[in-house]
Amino acid sequence: MDVRSMGNRYLAQLTHTSLARAVHAHILTSGFKPFPLIINRLIDRYCKSSNITYARHLFDRIPKPDIVATTTLLSAYSAAGNIKLAHQLFNATPLTIRDTVSYNAMITAFSHSHDGHAALQLFIQMKRLGFVPDPFSFSSVLGALSLIADEERHCQQFHCEVLKRGVLCGPSVLNALMSSYVGCASSPLVDSCLLMASARKLFDEAPRGVRDEPSWTTIIAGYVRNGDLVAARELLDGMTDHIAVAWNAMISGYVHRGFYESAFDLLRKMHSLGIQLDEYTYTSVISAASNAGLFYIGRQVHAYVLRTVLQPSQHFVLSVNNVLITFYTRFGKLAEAKQVFDKMPVKDLVSWNAILSGYVNARCIEEANSIFGEMPERSLLTWTVMISGLAQNGFGEDGLKLFNQMKLEGLEPCDYAYAGAIASCSVLGSLDNGQQLHSQIIRLGHDSSLSVGNALITMYARCGLVEAADTVFVTMPYVDSVSWNAMIAALAQHGHGVKAIQLYEQMLKEDILPDRITFLTILSACSHAGLVKEGRHYFDTMRAHYGITPEEDHYSRLIDLLCRAGMFSEAKNVTESMPFEPSAPIWEALLSGCRIHGNTELGIQAAEKLLKLMPQQDGTYISLSNMYATLGQWDEVARVRKLMRERGVKKEPGCSWIEVENMVHVFLVDDAVHPEVHAVYKYLEHLVHEMKKLGYVPDTKYVLHDMESEQKENALSTHSEKLAVVYGIMKIPLGATIRVFKNLRICGDCHSAFKFISKVVDREIIVRDRKRFHHFRNGECSCGNYW
Repeated sequence: MDVRSMGNRYLAQLTHTSLARAVHAHILTSGFKPFPLIINRLIDRYCKSSNITYARHLFDRIPKPDIVATTTLLSAYSAAGNIKLAHQLFNATPLTIRDTVSYNAMITAFSHSHDGHAALQLFIQMKRLGFVPDPFSFSSVLGALSLIADEERHCQQFHCEVLKRGVLCGPSVLNALMSSYVGCASSPLVDSCLLMASARKLFDEAPRGVRDEPSWTTIIAGYVRNGDLVAARELLDGMTDHIAVAWNAMISGYVHRGFYESAFDLLRKMHSLGIQLDEYTYTSVISAASNAGLFYIGRQVHAYVLRTVLQPSQHFVLSVNNVLITFYTRFGKLAEAKQVFDKMPVKDLVSWNAILSGYVNARCIEEANSIFGEMPERSLLTWTVMISGLAQNGFGEDGLKLFNQMKLEGLEPCDYAYAGAIASCSVLGSLDNGQQLHSQIIRLGHDSSLSVGNALITMYARCGLVEAADTVFVTMPYVDSVSWNAMIAALAQHGHGVKAIQLYEQMLKEDILPDRITFLTILSACSHAGLVKEGRHYFDTMRAHYGITPEEDHYSRLIDLLCRAGMFSEAKNVTESMPFEPSAPIWEALLSGCRIHGNTELGIQAAEKLLKLMPQQDGTYISLSNMYATLGQWDEVARVRKLMRERGVKKEPGCSWIEVENMVHVFLVDDAVHPEVHAVYKYLEHLVHEMKKLGYVPDTKYVLHDMESEQKENALSTHSEKLAVVYGIMKIPLGATIRVFKNLRICGDCHSAFKFISKVVDREIIVRDRKRFHHFRNGECSCGNYW
C-alpha cells in the first residue's frame, strides 16, 4: 500500500486528534509531499475536534489553498463564534476560487452571529457576481432575514425569489421562509395577524412530505411568540405525531403569558401520553411554579427530576439546576439554592450569576461579596447585579468603588450599570459624583434609558434638587409607573404634598394605573403635608377603584398621617379595624405621632409593644427614654437605659456629612476628630450670638439628661447636623446651597436653629434626615413645621 492510500485510509477513520497528529507527523517525516485531499482531510479532522489552531497552522503552510480547505476552516471559525477571523479568511479568498458553498458558509456565519444585515448584503453580492444560490443559500439568508425583517414586503420579496428559483419544495427552505414571516410578525410596524396568516398559508399548502417536525414547531412557536395561544393550541391538538419541542413551546407560551394552570395541565397530558420530558420542559414548568408562587409544586418537580433522570447530559444539568437556583432564591430558600449550586458538577456563568443575584436580593451582601470574589469569570451582568445590590442595601460607597473597578478592568458599563452607580450616589447624597455620571451618560447616549432616567430622578431628589429631578422626569422620552412613583416620592420627601397630589392626578389622566407603591408614595406625601382628608380618600380608593388590598405598610402610612395630625382616636379606630394584628410598623407610626404631640401615655404604650416585638431596635429605647425624660421621670429613664445595656442594644450615634470639593466630611455628635472642628465650634458660637439677636432661644427640652440649663445649651451645640451645616457655611462659596445629610431624625432645636441661621447668613440650607428633606430659606422651612 502506498503512502497516499495509507494516509487516506487512516484519515478517513480517525476520531481522535492525537491520532490525526500522529499520522500527520508520520506523513511529514516520511518525506511525502501530501496531496490536497489529504491536507483537506487533516484540516477537517482538526476543525471537527475543535483544534482550530492546528488547522490554521496547516492551512497557512499550503501555498495555494483550495476552496474546500478554505470553506472547512471558515465554517470552523463560525462554529467557534469567531466571526471576525471567518470574515477575514473569506475576504482573503480569491474570487476565482469562490463558489456557492463558500458563500453559503459565510452567510451562515453572519446569521449565527445575529448579523442579519451583513448576511443579506453578502447574499446580494453573491448574486451580483454571478453565483447561483441553491436551497441552502436561501435557508441561510432567510434565517438571517428572520432576525431583521420589520416590514411585510421584506418577506414577500424573498418569497417571490424562492418561488422563481423553484426551491420551496424542500423542508429547510419552507421552514426558513415561515420563520422569516414569524419573526417579522413581532415587529411593531406590521399587523402580526397578517404575517402569521402568510406563515400559516405556507404551512397549510406545503405537501405532507415537505412538512417535518421543525415545520410544526416553527408555526406553533410563531403563534406562541405573537400571543395567539388559542391558534397554537389548536394546531398542537391536531398533531398526529407528538413532537416534544412543539409541546415545550406551548408550555413556555403559557408560562410567559401567566397561564400557569394551563402549563401544568399540558405537562400532565404530556406525561400521560408518554412524551419525553426534557430540560426545556422542566425549566418552563419550574419557572411557572416560581412565577405563580407555588413552592411545593416546584419542589415536587425537582424531586421528580432527581428520581427519574438518571444520566442527565451536561446541558440538562446546567439548564435545570440554573432555573432551580432562581426558583429557590425567589422563595427565600437560600440554603436549598446553595445546595443545588454546590452539587453541580459543572457550573457556567449563568449558575454563578443566579446564586449571586439570590444572595443580593435577599440582602445577604457579605455572602454575595464572597461569591463575587470566587467567580472564575464575570460578565457585565455580574458587575451590574453587584453594584445595584450594594446600592440598594445602603453600601453606596462600595457600589461606586466597584463601578470604577469595573471600568478599570476594561468593561464598558451599560445603562443598568450606570443606574446602579447613580443609585449609589443617592445613598451617599453625593451630588458631585451624580452629576459627573449624568454627564457621562449624556455623552454615551444612555440618557434615553428608562432605568437611568428613573435612577436620576431619585438621585437628584435625594441630593436635595427636586427641581432637577422634575427636569429629568419631564424630558424623559418614555416614562413608566416607576418614573411616576419616583417623582411623586421626590415631591413627598421635600414636603410638596399638593404638587405630589397634582402629579398623581395627572398620572391617572394619562391612563397610568397606580400600583401599591404609588399609594405608599401618595400617602407619604399627604402625611408630610398634613393633608388628612386627601390621604383618607386615596386610601379608600385603593380597594374600591383599583382592587388593591391595603397591606401593613399602607395602614402604617395612614396611621402616621392621622397621628401627625393629632387624630389619635381615629388612628386607634383604624388600628382596631385592620384585618391583621398590629405589628412593628403600626406601633412605630403611633409612637412617632405621640412624640410629635407629646401624647406620652399612648406613646409609652406603643413603645412597650415595640420592645416586645423588636427588642434589638435601639430607636424604641431612645424614644421611650426621651418620653420619660420629658415627664421628668429620671428613674424610668435609668430603667430603660439599664434594660438597653442588659440586652446588648447600642444606640446608633448621630452622624451628619457634607460634600465639599468632591470630599465627604463626616461629623459625629460631640465631634473632636475632624481636623477643623475647633474652628467650627468657634464660628458656631458667633452664629448663635447673632441668632439670639433675632430671637433664637435654645430649646433645651431636646437635651434629655438631668443636667443644668447651661450644660443643656452646650450639649445642643455639639449636635452633628449643626457642625456639618456650619462647616459648609465656612467652606462653600457664598450664595451656594448648603446640603447636609443625617442618619437620624433632625432634632427640634436644630430645626429651629437652621431657620435662624438661614436668615443670618442669607443662604439656603437643605438637610436630609432619615425621614425627609427640610429646605431652610430666609427663616422658614419647607415643611411648614409639620414634621
